[in-house]
Amino acid sequence: MITTTTDFLQGYGIAEYLGPVTAEVVYGTNALRDFMAGLRDVFGGRTASYEKVFERGQGEAIAELEDRAQRLGADAVIGMAINTDSINIDNEGVLFLITATGTAVRLR
Repeated sequence: MITTTTDFLQGYGIAEYLGPVTAEVVYGTNALRDFMAGLRDVFGGRTASYEKVFERGQGEAIAELEDRAQRLGADAVIGMAINTDSINIDNEGVLFLITATGTAVRLR
């Protein structure tokens, strides 16, 4: 499966547009990671534990996007974009939402 952020694939023709595909991944936070991130916020620096969550989540979202496109009979996903968002759940913590979108296509 070819996945690209561009709207075309150099060297390939698009035979058919199969439609939009979307995949979502949601991760909850935990108390220890929140505590450590809070310390980093106070003292400065990167929060590696959250970076790893987002990195893993993006990989899973892309894999799910490709799986959904393949089920439609696609050879590629073009125009892929990844968006992230957070949802506060009262005092319970935060959910991270990672969404991958694109257009499933069949190549010539």
